[in-house]
Amino acid sequence: MPVNAGYGSIAAAAAAAAPRRPEDAESAALLPAEEPSDQRGASSSWQPLTKEELQGGSAGSLRWAKVRSRLVLLFWLSWLAMLGAAVAIVVVSPRPVAAPLRWWQTSPFYRLRPALLVDPQPGRRGGVEAVCERLSYIKALGVGAMILEGLFHTGQAPDGPVLNDSLVTAPQMQHLLKESGKAGKVVLDLCDLNLTAARPEAPEVNDTSVSPEKMTTVQYALKSWLEKGVAGFAICDTDPAYSEETLTEWRLVLKEFSEGDHDRIVLVKQTGEFLNSTRSFNGSLVEVMMRSILPPTHHILSAEEVAETVEARLQASEGDVWPSWMVGGKPSSGLQKLLLVLIMTLPGTPALQYGEEISNTREKQKRLALFTSLRLAKAREEALLSGSFTMLSFNASAAANSTLRPPVLGFLRSWGCSQFLVVLNIGPDPHHLDPHWARSLPGAGVFVTSTGLDRVGSVSLYASLTLRPQEAIVIKLIEAKSYS
Repeated sequence: MPVNAGYGSIAAAAAAAAPRRPEDAESAALLPAEEPSDQRGASSSWQPLTKEELQGGSAGSLRWAKVRSRLVLLFWLSWLAMLGAAVAIVVVSPRPVAAPLRWWQTSPFYRLRPALLVDPQPGRRGGVEAVCERLSYIKALGVGAMILEGLFHTGQAPDGPVLNDSLVTAPQMQHLLKESGKAGKVVLDLCDLNLTAARPEAPEVNDTSVSPEKMTTVQYALKSWLEKGVAGFAICDTDPAYSEETLTEWRLVLKEFSEGDHDRIVLVKQTGEFLNSTRSFNGSLVEVMMRSILPPTHHILSAEEVAETVEARLQASEGDVWPSWMVGGKPSSGLQKLLLVLIMTLPGTPALQYGEEISNTREKQKRLALFTSLRLAKAREEALLSGSFTMLSFNASAAANSTLRPPVLGFLRSWGCSQFLVVLNIGPDPHHLDPHWARSLPGAGVFVTSTGLDRVGSVSLYASLTLRPQEAIVIKLIEAKSYS
C-alpha cells in the first residue's frame, strides 16, 4: 500500500512533519489529494448570493417590498410635480401678445405725384397712364398703398374734389382703381383743397350712419370715390377742412364702407415742423398720422441740423395715433440712404416718395437693394414691425475730450427676447464707439443690413465698433447661450 493512501488529518500532518528523504520523493503523489466537499466550501473564495438565497433572505421580505413600492411611487409623484410646475410657469409667465395689425400698418406707403410723370414729348404717356404702366413694379416693391397726390384742382372745392383734366380723366382714374389690386390700395390726397361747405343739418356725433338728406356735397363726392374702390383719403393739418367737425362727417361716410381687411382710412399729413394743434380733435377719427422726420426748409440741411432734428423727432410723443414717417426736408445726397434705414426701422409705417428708392444710376440701384432688404426684415421680424422703441445714448472715444456731441444716434426695437439695434452716424467723419457703451445690451449680434450693404456675419458689441461717415447699420442682438 502506498504511503499516501491515507486521508486522515493526523497522517497528513505526520507526513508533512517527517523529514523527507530522497527516496520518498519518488513515491510522492504528483497531485494533491482532493478534499471533501464540506471542507472545500469553507476554504473557497466569496460567491454572490443566488436568486433563491435572496428570496429567502430579508431582501424579499414583505417589509422591503413595501419600501420599494413607496420609493417608486414617490419618484413618479415628484417627477409629475416638477412637470406640472414647469407647465404652470410657462402658462403664467407674461409674454408679449401681438395685436392684430391692419393693412395700413404692415406694408410701406408709396407717395406718387402723377404730375411728375408727365412726359413733355408728344405721343408719350404721362400722368395716371404712366402710373398704370408702373403698377407691376410697384407691386414688386411690396407696398401696401399708393398715395396719389396732386390729382385735383386746388383752391375752393365746395362741391367736392374735382379731377385735374390735364393729369387724369374719369375713365383713366376708373381704370387705375380697377387695376390697383396689382399694387396695393389707393389713397387720394386731398391736401390744399378747401372742402368747407354749408350743409342742411349737421349729423349728431353719436350717429352711426348719415342719411342722404343730411349729406353735404363733399360727403357725396367722398362716397362716390369709395364706391369706386378708393381705400381712404389724406388731409393736411393746415387745410381749412381739418377739424373735428369735418373728420366726424368723413368718419360717418367711411364707416359704411369699412369691413374686415377693407377698412377705409383717414390720413393726416403734418406739413410744419410740429403738428398743428390749434384745432384739437378726437384721435379716434384718424387712423394714420404722417409725420416728417426733417423740417421743411429751402436749403440743404447740414449733418448737425439733421442729427438735432431727428433726435428731437424721436423723443417727441404726439398722441396714440399710428405714425407714418416720411423724410420731408432736404438732406444731402450722402444722407438719403441713412434716412431710408431710419424711416424703415422706426415704429409705424414708412412712406416713401417716388424716386427715393430707384434710379438708373448704380448708386441708387444699391438704394433699391437696401430698401428691399429692409422691407423683408420688417415683414418677418415682429420687433421691427410692432416692437417697443427705446432711445440709446452713445459715447464716442474720438470725442471723449471734446465739448461737441458726436452726431451718432441709436435706438433699440424689442419684442419679447428679440432685439434689434439701429445705429446711425450722421456726421461726415468716422466714429469709434466706446467698448463700454453696450454693457446693458447682449454682447453679440448679427448684421442684418447696412447702408453700404457690406456688413455681414457676427459682431461683438464689446469690441471696438467703427461707424463709417454717414453710415447706418442694423444688428440683431443675440443673448448669451442663445441659438435663435
